[in-house]
Amino acid sequence: MIKPMIEFCASNMHHGTFRVMEKLEENPEFEVDEYGCLGNCGECYLSPYALVEGEIVAAEKVEELYDRILAALKRQKDDQEALDKLLDDM
Repeated sequence: MIKPMIEFCASNMHHGTFRVMEKLEENPEFEVDEYGCLGNCGECYLSPYALVEGEIVAAEKVEELYDRILAALKRQKDDQEALDKLLDDM
């Protein structure tokens, strides 16, 4: 099973995203990485964010980011399962 990838930008840590990253690292079901730059400087400057399987997930406050990441992972999983079912039914 491939683990979902959650990526954080080191330049975004001033928003407190390091706490979210550390919490996610405790879960062995996720692949969590930190990079010097993720190339989303506008988003990085404005708010706490992470890339979840390549999708930007942002929040106004860092306290919201963890829940938004989990919600994005669930939505992505549900979407993939629906696509897989559709392809199986063809």
